[in-house]
Amino acid sequence: MELKYRTGLGFDIHRLVEGRDLILGGIKIDYPKGLDGHSDADVLTHSVIDGILGALALTDIGTHFPDTDEKYKNADSIKLLSHVVDMMEEYGYEIANIDANVITEEPKLRPYIDDIRHNLANTLKTSISQISIKAKTMETLGPEGIIAQCLVMLIKQN
Repeated sequence: MELKYRTGLGFDIHRLVEGRDLILGGIKIDYPKGLDGHSDADVLTHSVIDGILGALALTDIGTHFPDTDEKYKNADSIKLLSHVVDMMEEYGYEIANIDANVITEEPKLRPYIDDIRHNLANTLKTSISQISIKAKTMETLGPEGIIAQCLVMLIKQN
């Protein structure tokens, strides 16, 4: 049975470390630390990827882009998302909406949210009005890392 709507839940977490750029939603954030990971460690984009893959029942990011594969070393996560968007379209779906939280004590993300929304909307081939990104703090639990979570709703294309 083909479903008109499908939802997926995405989640990712990475530790902040010295010597890496901080990339969120494909946008470089001005901050002295970046996220540690095999690829560019873009937690927000990774959570969107997992949300789309989950909605399509296609497992997770690690299955499609394993951290044991050197071709994904320092990979641009927006390019990985583009590949997942192609998969989503092959299954006949498009983005209905995405609602995401980025949880971190530092840095403050408000100045970057609109650029992140535009970048994700372009990659997802959708309108910025369908992408919600909220920055949340960890209520002083510490600035050791960044968490991203999102809910993705897909709609069957006409």
